Amino acid sequence: MVNAFTCKDASRLDIFLTSTVAASRNQVAHLIKTHGVIVNGTVVCKTGFKLQAGDKVEVPEVETPAPEAVAVDFEIPILYEDAHILVLNKPPFLTVHPAPSVKEATVVDWLRARGFSLSTLSGEERHGIVHRLDKETSGALVVAKTNEAHRALALQLENKTMGRYYVALIDLPLKDSCVVDKPIARNPKNRLKMGIVEGGREAKSAFCKLAVGKNGTTELIGAKLFSGRTHQIRVHLESLSRHILGDTLYGFKSQKATIPRVMLHAYALYLDHPITQKPMQWCAPLYEDFETQLHNYFTQEEIDEALLFTALACRFDGADEWMPKGSSAARNSLH
Repeated sequence: MVNAFTCKDASRLDIFLTSTVAASRNQVAHLIKTHGVIVNGTVVCKTGFKLQAGDKVEVPEVETPAPEAVAVDFEIPILYEDAHILVLNKPPFLTVHPAPSVKEATVVDWLRARGFSLSTLSGEERHGIVHRLDKETSGALVVAKTNEAHRALALQLENKTMGRYYVALIDLPLKDSCVVDKPIARNPKNRLKMGIVEGGREAKSAFCKLAVGKNGTTELIGAKLFSGRTHQIRVHLESLSRHILGDTLYGFKSQKATIPRVMLHAYALYLDHPITQKPMQWCAPLYEDFETQLHNYFTQEEIDEALLFTALACRFDGADEWMPKGSSAARNSLH
């Protein structure tokens, strides 16, 4: 079976198909390169092929083998649920969606196993997934149950009306609250890492000081992202010569024995409900391993004060003024 579409405006082939079919851009690129699509009767295998208005694009349906069943023997705390969205507190060591390199069950596998209705805009492997968290990072994650909700949330993610506040434990105090606006791309010397690379994708992060530990070095900080690059918080902290406790990729491998994962948690999530437009916010409780590390350095009073949602959000007010003087980076509004 072949699905036929007509291009209304000039566009790249992969961009046109991503906006037309229920698949991610990576999935579309794989389809084009592996199987090819037909443009005006000619097979095209280049993702960047330039389409013109009126071009007819035919996409063959490709049968894919059913994925191997994986055991879903865990639970994920639900912070909120209605007919349109689901808000989860993702545990550490859990990957968000399936990929060829992922052999264990994921958040998407859990959602399917529990029978949740999910949006289909992100393709088969990413049903319901609007944004993601790295495997070791825990915290708040919103899932779209319907395509209508997914579209509205994706727009909020783009215009920054939806966002998260992260908390992290780092090895040295920040000199001051700051904004880092530096491009990120794959590290040319280590393919496992990302890095600050000229010509990379635009990336912007704000960091605020929350509390310095009793040892005088470990600091609890808040972080807010204004782009969504892989390892963005970790890379931007590394550019400040700071590292998250437990981060053996960008920090210190010797910590692996005592701190088995990155001490980074998406603590608070805010958005406008995709249907009712009502402003909503949630705080995702810290997991035991993060709490244990916190209590090694801080009193309960210090922790409670630092993690109060309104106080955390207020710390990022006016963050656009934190940009280093003379910076050539774009000074966009961070609200």
